[in-house]
Order: sequence, then structure tokens, then C-alpha cells
Amino acid sequence: MANNTNTGSERQYYIDWLRIMLIISVFLFHTGMIFNTWDWHVKNDILYGGVLRKVMIFLHNWRMPLLFMLSGAGTFFALGNKTTGQYLLERTRRLLIPFFAGIFLLVPVQVYVEKISDYTSIIDFYRHMFDGIYPEGNFSWHHLWFILYLFVIALLVSPFLNFLRSNRFRILVARTEGVLSSRFGLNIVIIPLLLSQIILQRYFETETHALVNDWASIACYMIFFLSGFILLPLKSISGAMCRYRRIYLAETAVMTLVMFIVPGHVASERTAEIMYDVAALIMSWTCAVAAIGYAKRYLDFSSPLRKTANEAVYPFYLLHQPALVITGYLTVGLDIAVWLKVLIIMISSLTLILSVYWFAIRPTNILRIMFGMKPQPRKEKTILINLGESRQLCDAERA
Repeated sequence: MANNTNTGSERQYYIDWLRIMLIISVFLFHTGMIFNTWDWHVKNDILYGGVLRKVMIFLHNWRMPLLFMLSGAGTFFALGNKTTGQYLLERTRRLLIPFFAGIFLLVPVQVYVEKISDYTSIIDFYRHMFDGIYPEGNFSWHHLWFILYLFVIALLVSPFLNFLRSNRFRILVARTEGVLSSRFGLNIVIIPLLLSQIILQRYFETETHALVNDWASIACYMIFFLSGFILLPLKSISGAMCRYRRIYLAETAVMTLVMFIVPGHVASERTAEIMYDVAALIMSWTCAVAAIGYAKRYLDFSSPLRKTANEAVYPFYLLHQPALVITGYLTVGLDIAVWLKVLIIMISSLTLILSVYWFAIRPTNILRIMFGMKPQPRKEKTILINLGESRQLCDAERA
């Protein structure tokens, strides 16, 4: 069993690349929010449904579940021999600190820009930051919900951490390994996904991102997280995702067609909703598996770009939405073609994000910690390490 499990020392480069691509897709998705028909902070004067709406619905149904799945895998590889207390301490540093930093530094910018006519300045808005809950009020965590939910899942998983990495549990997983790594075998995970929604959606509205009343969504995300934690480290399972990637992609295509076409031909509105929800849930899983399979096949390599982008991806996620809101607000009123507005918003927001990251966050330890990065080692310590390595090299040459 041990030989079939990837360890933390064996870097899974495809997971890094896939995470980077997903965060870029989040950036593109929120760019689309300015121009589609859904409510958002800033909107263009002309809004679009049609193809744009369908593309965004498709992205919406699988990109965040896949991020939770990759987070589960990343947790396994980073966990090592950490105790439960060390794990929770690390999760607090990596998740709660950026969460609260974002609530006070980033989200107020978004809400202020949306309600800019109600306040004389951003300072004036801060005086009213806790006046009610958004959208009627001002307090919100907006895109930081993902970080908060990851922390909640970490809390829920922590009591079972020792069991999940025990030999007894690994033996239990090994008994199902043959089935899971067979053709269509990973579709078994669809069963708990469907059961969780059948049970919990009767009592909770989905995707409120408000935590206290979003337990159907949290259950779904937890299943994706645990799937990443338990299944992705197994070479036979990740190998099956790669080997059968075309099958899972075909399933994704079929379920996407069911989502968009079949409900419109059903007389009962309730039946149409159920068919859509089931197809969307199945598609979210099969698309995640297919994406992992293709990433493992074509992106399992390292490069300087991967290392740089992987370090920047977390601050990029934190910064991207306020940057889009600011640049969108300054652009949507221009009397120019829509494609030019899209281009200006994307280029200007990327410039803003990368400038803040490269020149402010990256070189400053306090900001690195606030944005979920590891602090840079002190220069004195680095010099001592380098001197020690040089002395060892000289001694080896003399010998």
C-alpha cells in the first residue's frame, strides 16, 4: 500500500498547474460577471445572456468543487507527520489570517465602489462598515467565503485526522481500490454527493456562502475535499483518472447537454429543476476527474514559471476581485466597444494585481503573512547558511 501512495517528497506538479489555471478561471469568471445578467458590484450598461451565460454556468458548477478537491490533496501532501494541533495552527495561519485581513482591507473596497454614491470617501464608508449585512448592509466576506469554508472543513476533519492517515484506514481504502481504479469506477463518489444534497437541500438553501445556512453546499465541498485527500495521493487512482480521462470528459459533455437542453422539454417545472440539479452535480464530479486526468497526462512537470506562479496564486485570488471592481467601475461608463472594455478591464486589473503583489506583498514579510504566504528567511540566517555550505564544499575539496 505504501508503494502505491505518493508522498509529500514527490511533488505533484500537475496539481500546482491545475490550481494556477483554476484561479485564472476564477479571474475570467468574475470579469464575465461585469457583462452578464447576474447581479454584481459593477455592471456594464449592456448585459449579455446567451452563450456567455451558459459558459459561466458551466464554469460555476465545477471550478470551485475542483479547487476544494485539490485543496484536499494539497493538505495530504503538506500534512506529513504534523499533529492535529500543528495542522490546525498551520490552517489558522494560512487561512484565518488572510481571511480577516481580506475582510478589513479588500472587501470594503468592493462594497464601497458598489455604493459609492452613498459615502463621501472610503474612510466615511469604514465608519459604516458594520451597518448591517450585505446586500442591504455593508458587512460581507464576498469571495473570501472559499477561505472560510476551507477552514471550517479543516475543523470538521481534524478530529478524524489520525484515523484518515492510519494503516487501518489505508487498508480499508485498498479494498475498494480495484473498483475505484476501474473504468467508470470513480463514479461511485457521485452516490454520497447525491445523497448529501437529497438530505440537506430539504432544509438548507444552496450556495448562500453565508456559512450558517449553507450546509448542503458545505457537505458537497467536504466530499470533494475528502476525495482529494483520500484518493488523489493513490497512484492507482490518479493513474485511473489519467487513463480514463476521455471517458469522464464524455460523461461531462453528456451531463452538460442534459443540463442545458433536457429541462426545457419537461412539462413539470419541479421535475426540470431536479433533472438540472442532478445533471449539474454529476457533471461537477466527472469534469473534476477529467480535468485532473488531463492535467496529470500533460502538466506533470516543473518550470520556473510554475514555482513563481504557485507562490503568487493565493495573493492573486485575494486581490483579483477588488481589482476587477475598481477597474470595472472606471471602465464600464466609457463610450467604447464592449470588447475594448473587456480588454481594458483585464489588462488594467492584471497590472494592478501583479504590481501590488510583486512590489508590496512579495518583498514584505508582514504582508506575506497577511496574504497567506510563508515569510522570507532573514538575510542574516540565509548568509550563515550559505557560509556553512561554502565551508562544507571547501572541506570536501581539500579531502
